[in-house]
Amino acid sequence: MARKRRRNNRALLAMAAFAGFCLPVQAAITGTCTIMVGTSGTMTANPAIGILGSKQAGGSSASATIVANSLLCSLLNLLDCYSVSAPAPAAFTSAPSGGDTNVTFASVFRLDGSGVDINGSAPQRVVNGTHTMQVDLTATKSSGIFPAGNYQGAVTVRCE
Repeated sequence: MARKRRRNNRALLAMAAFAGFCLPVQAAITGTCTIMVGTSGTMTANPAIGILGSKQAGGSSASATIVANSLLCSLLNLLDCYSVSAPAPAAFTSAPSGGDTNVTFASVFRLDGSGVDINGSAPQRVVNGTHTMQVDLTATKSSGIFPAGNYQGAVTVRCE
């Protein structure tokens, strides 16, 4: 009878060990990055009507606030755990007929009041805390002029 108990104990031990490997794994959130959209920008045309951009005379930048917070990064003294970017769109979200033809888009952004333009597609590392971001979009027509009408473009701000 003692022999049977030993076998049962071994079987129970093996089952418990196997069950330990099958338990769901719990993960902790190590940080957050919040993007709060501020003001919309305004694109205006250059005198030749071949460029629409927020950096043209009369235009204005869009704005956003980024709040990066990562406990793990703070504890390990890795102050650059998040990167922000603002890549240019492939097309206008709305434009008159022919408005998207032969058009290329470029975006730049600035962080924390810096006057330095950063290419929108180039991720920029940010430390924990609150950061202001200004975003500019330029649409350039390679031939002809932009037709009259209303245009809208959207730049997606990313925090990764």
